[in-house]
Amino acid sequence: MNTRIMTVDDSVSMRMMVRMSLEQAGFDVIEAEDGVDALEKLSDSRCHLIIADLNMPNMNGIELIRKLREHPEYRFTPILMLTTESSGSKKEEGRDVGATGWIVKPFKPEKLIGVVRKILQ
Repeated sequence: MNTRIMTVDDSVSMRMMVRMSLEQAGFDVIEAEDGVDALEKLSDSRCHLIIADLNMPNMNGIELIRKLREHPEYRFTPILMLTTESSGSKKEEGRDVGATGWIVKPFKPEKLIGVVRKILQ
């Protein structure tokens, strides 16, 4: 089985950019439009890494991490925040709920792939 990554973002264009970058690097990608959609899709398939935006309708990235960390199968799954938010307080909040890392948009595909590969080692 290839490494499967979920990208969670309410922006269709951002999901497409992330998906294209990851697929070109050989990863399988599942997309979700917000935290609620992500939880529904994760109940049907297992992912090795989750990349989530912070600001989304219905359920934001912080709430998604909290929910995922409650489930035994996702307690230790790496979760990257990929967001326009760069404040120290937001990053600290993300770390406190269990985010593995934080990448600020706009991102360079090669940087994203480098971080993903490092986390998945």
